[in-house]
Amino acid sequence: MKVFQRRKGNEGKMAKNSTKDMTVGSPMKLILGFSLPLLFGFLFQQFYSVIDTIIVGQFLGVDALAGVGATGSVNFMIVGFCMGVCNGFAIPVAHKFGAKDYSGMRQFVANSVWLSIAFASVMTVVVSILCRQILTWMRTPEDIFESAYIYILIIFIGIPATYLYNILSGVIRSMGDAKTPLVFLIISSVLNIGLDLLCIVTFRMGVAGAAIATVVSQLISGILCLLYMIKKFEILHITREEWRINTDHMRVLYSMGVPMGLQYSITAIGSVILQTAVNSLGSAAVASVTAAGKVSMFFCCPFDAMGSTMATYGGQNVGARKLDRLGKGLLSCSILGIVYSVLAFIVMFLLGDKLSQLFVSGDETAIIANAKLMLIVNSAFYIPLAFVNIVRFMIQGMGFSTFAILAGVFEMVARTLAGLVLVPKLGFMGVCFANPLAWIFADIFLFPAYIHVRRKLDKIMGNEQASPAG
Repeated sequence: MKVFQRRKGNEGKMAKNSTKDMTVGSPMKLILGFSLPLLFGFLFQQFYSVIDTIIVGQFLGVDALAGVGATGSVNFMIVGFCMGVCNGFAIPVAHKFGAKDYSGMRQFVANSVWLSIAFASVMTVVVSILCRQILTWMRTPEDIFESAYIYILIIFIGIPATYLYNILSGVIRSMGDAKTPLVFLIISSVLNIGLDLLCIVTFRMGVAGAAIATVVSQLISGILCLLYMIKKFEILHITREEWRINTDHMRVLYSMGVPMGLQYSITAIGSVILQTAVNSLGSAAVASVTAAGKVSMFFCCPFDAMGSTMATYGGQNVGARKLDRLGKGLLSCSILGIVYSVLAFIVMFLLGDKLSQLFVSGDETAIIANAKLMLIVNSAFYIPLAFVNIVRFMIQGMGFSTFAILAGVFEMVARTLAGLVLVPKLGFMGVCFANPLAWIFADIFLFPAYIHVRRKLDKIMGNEQASPAG
């Protein structure tokens, strides 16, 4: 393959000019500088689903909105696995970049491409075949079943586009460039809005139009990442030799990617059980959760940006054997997370009903009231959510991806308890407390886990300058 065929050049110069080294300088300044472009990227990425939901809710009605919303948990379970795998694949790339081993970095990139092709092919076929049965298992209400099926089937068919964008943007971010994926997401988000209006309003394609717009937009953003990498990143121009399949590299990638993917999927199992409980409350409850969930997605983007930043920060500094910087970065990011959590709660408390009206008509007073209730309860526990993302992704960046599965198990157990116990007893209020319970359960595991892996790294590397607990 000649796509990334490497030309002769100064690799060190290219690394300096096109990427960001997070192993030197103020952790707070680095984390802010890296996470802000990521934040805008996540915000624009949410436009894919949020604009879909606004247009669906306003032009197609509450039933169509509930149909799209009913797929949220299973969508997270499958597509989240794809994203987790790609994030895991980027960790060895960050390690090699931090160690200045650019040939080894390119070999990991090449082998992650082969693995992504295999994963995407198998997953697309399997989940598309099982799609209808999954919705049946979830007891999706009959009046919204077909809308849910059409929407999620198209999203699943677009799994290769999900892999394309996430693997390429993950590689770019692992080398410290968080701005480039943002530019492409802005372009594709504008395109997504146009396609939504064209497919839903003009062509009257219903929820299928919303799904098609999402898939096409993500595909284009992935293609733009590919073209940019070919043109601008000299250190990513892979030779024919480096394109060869390396079983050792694949084992490392598999050990990093699959646990991170399973983290999302295992977490989502609890969400699927919870969604099943919500479905039993009727389509109005589903619509309330959908509206609140879409608002929450925007307000949770800073936590996602902090998590991705800490994965890159941790990966580069472990690769550079600068373990003393890990705790400093963790503290800096935690301060940012706490400050933002307080501000987000204030906004939710004052404007939760107004934000919910973006997705449903103002006449749906009961749906809006329930959505605001869920937003207030969830945002009151945003500080535990901040730590879930910051600590978990730091651990992953340090190279201990298997701990992601265990953190996901704790979240799964909490949401399962909420779905099986809280919702039947408390109704919609039980739904509101499901996520906070999951975040608290995860933190109970993650704090001692970080201390453990940090001490283990000190022992492995023999770094006498690092403090025992970071």
